[in-house]
Amino acid sequence: MHVQARSRAGLALTLAIAAALAGCNSIDGAAHRVANSITPYKVEVVQGNFVSKEQVQALQPGMSRQQIRDILGTPLVTSVFHSNRWEYVFTIKRPGVDPQVRKLTVFFNGDSFARAEGDEMPSESEFVASLQGMKGKPKVPQLEATEAQLAKYPARQNDDSAEASNSNLPPAAASYPPLESR
Repeated sequence: MHVQARSRAGLALTLAIAAALAGCNSIDGAAHRVANSITPYKVEVVQGNFVSKEQVQALQPGMSRQQIRDILGTPLVTSVFHSNRWEYVFTIKRPGVDPQVRKLTVFFNGDSFARAEGDEMPSESEFVASLQGMKGKPKVPQLEATEAQLAKYPARQNDDSAEASNSNLPPAAASYPPLESR
């Protein structure tokens, strides 16, 4: 009877191990299905300066480097070895959409703007329309100030009236004392 109890215990242990292994297989399959249904979040990667067609059209030969920087922003790439050009590169990578890459090179003669070469740039509204994945119809902001908005700010005074208003002030010092005592 003792031998029979051992064989029953062995049989029960074997059946328990077989059931556990069968359960692992179905759990493993369910785990794979759950893992495959969950996708990781993929970040949109935006690098560089977006340059629009309107900005490129605003560039005029002879403009200073500062005027170009005011219109286009700080260039993404400048080189000590090529100080006569600035590189503007814009990339946007979004999940499920082909990456967009646009390049513009601005050339200078000394400190004055000479020419710009590069990809055909989209207008502001074309770029906003190309951004898929936005819910609803995207609204393109108005890029120019209206007369009512401009009226909120006082007009600049010309130099003659500025000098007249400064005539009540004492004259500025012609020279300054040295920074270090000798």
